Amino acid sequence: MAAVELEWIPETLYNTAISAVVDNYIRSRRDIRSLPENIQFDVYYKVRAVGYGPHLLHHCFQALMDHGVKVASVLAYSFSRRCSYIAESDAAVKEKAIQVGFVLGGFLSDAGWYSDAEKVFLSCLQLCTLHDEMPHWFRAVECCVRLLHVRNGNCKYHLGEETFKLAQTYMDKLSKHGQQANKAALYGELCALLFAKSHYDEAYKWCIEAMKEITTSLPVKVVVDVLRQASKACVVKREFKKAEQLIKHAVYLARDHFGSKHPKYSDTLLDYGFYLLNVDNICQSVAIYQAALDIRQSVFGGKNIHVATAHEDLAYSSYVHQYSSGKFDNALFHAERAIGIITHILPEDHLLLASSKRVKALILEEIAIDCHNKETEQRLLQEAHDLHLSSLQLAKKAFGEFNVQTAKHYGNLGRLYQSMRKFKEAEEMHIKAIQIKEQLLGQEDYEVALSVGHLASLYNYDMNQYENAEKLYLRSIAIGKKLFGEGYSGLEYDYRGLIKLYNSIGNYEKVFEYHNVLSNWNRLRDRQYSVTDALEDVNTSPQSTEEVVQSFLIAQNVEGPSC
Repeated sequence: MAAVELEWIPETLYNTAISAVVDNYIRSRRDIRSLPENIQFDVYYKVRAVGYGPHLLHHCFQALMDHGVKVASVLAYSFSRRCSYIAESDAAVKEKAIQVGFVLGGFLSDAGWYSDAEKVFLSCLQLCTLHDEMPHWFRAVECCVRLLHVRNGNCKYHLGEETFKLAQTYMDKLSKHGQQANKAALYGELCALLFAKSHYDEAYKWCIEAMKEITTSLPVKVVVDVLRQASKACVVKREFKKAEQLIKHAVYLARDHFGSKHPKYSDTLLDYGFYLLNVDNICQSVAIYQAALDIRQSVFGGKNIHVATAHEDLAYSSYVHQYSSGKFDNALFHAERAIGIITHILPEDHLLLASSKRVKALILEEIAIDCHNKETEQRLLQEAHDLHLSSLQLAKKAFGEFNVQTAKHYGNLGRLYQSMRKFKEAEEMHIKAIQIKEQLLGQEDYEVALSVGHLASLYNYDMNQYENAEKLYLRSIAIGKKLFGEGYSGLEYDYRGLIKLYNSIGNYEKVFEYHNVLSNWNRLRDRQYSVTDALEDVNTSPQSTEEVVQSFLIAQNVEGPSC
């Protein structure tokens, strides 16, 4: 009987081999990278065909990129050329191309290839502008939202602002014709842009507007992203109760809708870690950041920007967690991984390097301080200095002098100069940081307290300005207690500083007083965070999304505007 008469047709030996590799993909995926490119393509094509899903497709895609196949750029270029060819075609052809572009650009955006995604969305937007009719206005708004997202991700904030203004013009056109597009996603992206630029009051204002736009018909992804951005805006405004409710519901929604291995779930975990770190639950933030990194490595692997940012977040939280122990190996590993990935993918002057270099510099400084070899200490301090200066220049170029991020870099340099025994330079940097932060954030913000405490340490330990140091310590303590309570971790360094200060001036009554205060703090600290799993109370949600949104908006109306 001929093969064509059978119910099945035997595969060629080559296709059988490809099928065998795909059947054992999980075990053999690392070895696949050593195969010739044409064979890799056939393997990844079949992986997609047999239904491994988008996460595995991301992994396959990343493997090609790591192997030097610039598939993201090729796809974006090919799509852009296709759009230029069909510029004179009818509206239906263009609409189909826009739909394809949204899928392609969305995939590239989700995978972190923002520049290529931007090219795709710009081509889509160009097609939208060729027809000045209502359906194309809706498409243009949707395209602007996607374009704003990738420009935010790639730190192109000026272009992001232009994109938002363009979206508003299309919104106005629709409004004049009695039509409305939902603004939740657009306002959420604007909130993200303003947050990144440290315009916290404005970010908070727009997060409220985004929350007002949440409806039951919105895609879950949009709802999750708005809740995430609103939570972060609340954190920096020190509205911790609101932030907690929003981010916990976002985590629950993402896990319930997308699953525990999905990139969107990892996005919510990173923002949950940010919340935990800012409310001083440092140990739990480390665990959450690690969980987010594990998901991103599983989905993307390789040299991917999403993996890099997760490494950086984990590096900083590990640095804070191990600050008192001096064990920085894990923090340094993740900081260097972040920098290594970013420098492999992006230009050496990209803004994303500013924060990762800053984190590594902080870690190197602490390692240097504990180093017993003078030559090694000087080398580490000099490397930290170079990293801090590079970060400062990147921040000033992007944000200018009068910005919270720039102020943070000044403060970091102040601490480093103290370690390098350049005390006048250290004082100058700390004063700069305090002045900028006070003007932008107010007199009683957490960031102000950090800089005030660092200046107090400089005066106390190295400049013998005890009266000034005492005033600054007491101010830092007052802010810390007001924001975080009696068990705030940062109080330890202020209490120890005061004990040393009062010893130096011979005020032993105060020494005894603050020894007792420190002992009470230690007991309180031991009891404060006994929870073993920060995810335990987000596996289920006692409230619906509608209830969470209404609770937030009602609280806002009761309290009045916060900006």
